[in-house]
Amino acid sequence: MGNVQEISPVALISGITFADENSLNGAENALIREYGPIEIQSPVFDFDMTDYYTAEMGRALKKKFYCFQRPVEPDTLSDIKLFANGTELTLPPGDMEKPSRTVNIDPGYVTLAKLVLASTKDYSHRIYIGKGVFAEVTLRFIKGTFSTLETTFPDYKTPLAIEFFNSARDFVKRNIKEWNQKKE
Repeated sequence: MGNVQEISPVALISGITFADENSLNGAENALIREYGPIEIQSPVFDFDMTDYYTAEMGRALKKKFYCFQRPVEPDTLSDIKLFANGTELTLPPGDMEKPSRTVNIDPGYVTLAKLVLASTKDYSHRIYIGKGVFAEVTLRFIKGTFSTLETTFPDYKTPLAIEFFNSARDFVKRNIKEWNQKKE
């Protein structure tokens, strides 16, 4: 029988897909107000790997990744996803020529072993974590770098994403001891 162990805090991350700079700024500011300062952020890049959000958000979408300074407990991911969804609803919609939704916020967390993302959609590789939210391992750390899985989203497979999440993992590695000491 295994013993229940204390779980380490994790690095909160978020991917923001957006239609315009105002939407990005609104989402970013809401996340900072709720979760504190940003530690690492990626450059903005074209979200052109899929047309999944085109009908809802329009074309020429962009994306940016964030890693926050303050760690979170992994069992708060469902609350974080609900906050993200609520934030999306508070941002002003586009004009009448554009679809009504202008931002998509994908929260998750990074550990030394994996990147986990939250979703409100069930699927075969997702596990229910409560409050209508599911979690999935999107990347796993193997042989010195994050590696994709069969179910990894295309935007998380890019070299930019892998480099970003390797940096986020390095942030966790530098801080995990201190985070654990603060829990005691």
